[in-house]
Amino acid sequence: MELRHQVIVIGGGPAGLNAAKYAANAGCNVALLDSAPRLGGQYWRHTGIESDDQSRHHNFDQGSLLMDAIIANPRITIYPNTTIWSASVINGEVVLRYKDGAFITSRLILATGAYDRSLPFPGWDIPGVMTAGAAQSLLKGSGVIAGKRIVVAGSGPFLLPVAAGLSSHGGKVVGLIEAAGKFAWLPEILSLLQNPAKISEGLGYLLTLRKAKVEMRFKQAVISAHADSDGLLESITVANIDAEFHITSTYSINCDVAAIGWGFTPDTSMAGALGLKEEVAADGSVVVAVDENQRASSAHSELHIFAAGEITGIGGSALSLAEGAIAGLAAADSRTNLRDLKKIRRKARRFALTLQRVYPIALGWKSWLTPETIICRCEEVTHAAIQSAFTELDADDARSAKLMTRCGMGMCQGRICSRNVADLLDSPDADRIKGVYRPIISPITLGELAQDGLL
Repeated sequence: MELRHQVIVIGGGPAGLNAAKYAANAGCNVALLDSAPRLGGQYWRHTGIESDDQSRHHNFDQGSLLMDAIIANPRITIYPNTTIWSASVINGEVVLRYKDGAFITSRLILATGAYDRSLPFPGWDIPGVMTAGAAQSLLKGSGVIAGKRIVVAGSGPFLLPVAAGLSSHGGKVVGLIEAAGKFAWLPEILSLLQNPAKISEGLGYLLTLRKAKVEMRFKQAVISAHADSDGLLESITVANIDAEFHITSTYSINCDVAAIGWGFTPDTSMAGALGLKEEVAADGSVVVAVDENQRASSAHSELHIFAAGEITGIGGSALSLAEGAIAGLAAADSRTNLRDLKKIRRKARRFALTLQRVYPIALGWKSWLTPETIICRCEEVTHAAIQSAFTELDADDARSAKLMTRCGMGMCQGRICSRNVADLLDSPDADRIKGVYRPIISPITLGELAQDGLL
């Protein structure tokens, strides 16, 4: 089955929602595709029960109004539970294949978002160790508290809403462990003062944590996890660290869940499959390169492909909303309100760059690893195996190491480990960009692939 649309938006988070809204309001017929059953993306993940969703989100009113506007717009067709597994250009059009056929367009907006960044350490594959985003998704999407004694750790402002959400809904958060210093914001205080809404939001989380008596610890990190006799998480080792993330001393905490987040990694799989220009951002992540109107660079000049949100650089919901609006207008060949939107985008980008300076991830985390530490959890490839590929098998880049060890060949296709492998090998930018290329964007069964007419 082939479905053609004037504009197709992929991603139902803040960027995708605003892109669809602005393109439709400018007169285009829009298809909005998302792999989840409900709109909102990871940021506005919700249950559909208004009272519960309001209590679990900082600004759900904004998201709810935007989602309602999308649903009510007759120019927008929503395709939930739709996962694209292949993207290519055929006869001057973008062809997006999913399990029942293909979507076809000449105007595409990618808003595929990002996923949690994880750093490996001994024991990070033990049940009970998860990302901070996973713990929040369980709460937002299902109303489930991840465990009985929870440690929230890592670095970045995202840890605050995770810990505050868990503690305010009955979870026992026994510690919030932040790798940055307590006064890391002082050199950037001017940027913070220019964003009073962020100050108010942050203070709200801090008051919630104080009320719940959650202890916050700074310049510390979880460096190993330990299982009980049943193989489940029993405790973690926490280290005091210096500015380069090197260990100075350690202690232990008993817990059954360690929710650890080190920021986010843009999901550029679809952009790579379409051959869009990518680059390495200041924080080491691979992002889609775009112009002032969010248009991506492609070898197919006749196509209009735009990118918005976290895939152009991690920046939060405010930046994603602005970029989505600009991309939607540009896809519809409209210039209405573009100047004002670009002003909002500039301010949001400045704040995003400030966050990168306040919460850097130093490469000293590599010193936490032991030879037995699992780097690729899908294929159970150890740190020693990767090092051996270079020292004994003459691998000279990440791709060679992948072929020799199967690191990155599992179900996640390297989404989790490729960035860490690149850091371990000090890979140049070109290799980092190659590492995120996935011709099969998402897993598909052989039965689905064999359907008549799918190819």
